[in-house]
Amino acid sequence: MPLVRIETWPVSRETKDKLIGKVTDAVVNAVGCPDQAVQVMIFEVDKADWATGGVCHAERNPPG
Repeated sequence: MPLVRIETWPVSRETKDKLIGKVTDAVVNAVGCPDQAVQVMIFEVDKADWATGGVCHAERNPPG
């Protein structure tokens, strides 16, 4: 059974549902397995705990 792990900063329930559906469809099309066999795990990481180029995304993309 395929397992897809996604790490992202917090997103809405609607966005997660859309992402899960599209990732599941992509795996089914690529591997040829039934959609019930595809597992998707989403791990949300706070922007303060995620950095690129030495700068936290909380600082790069402040709310507002």
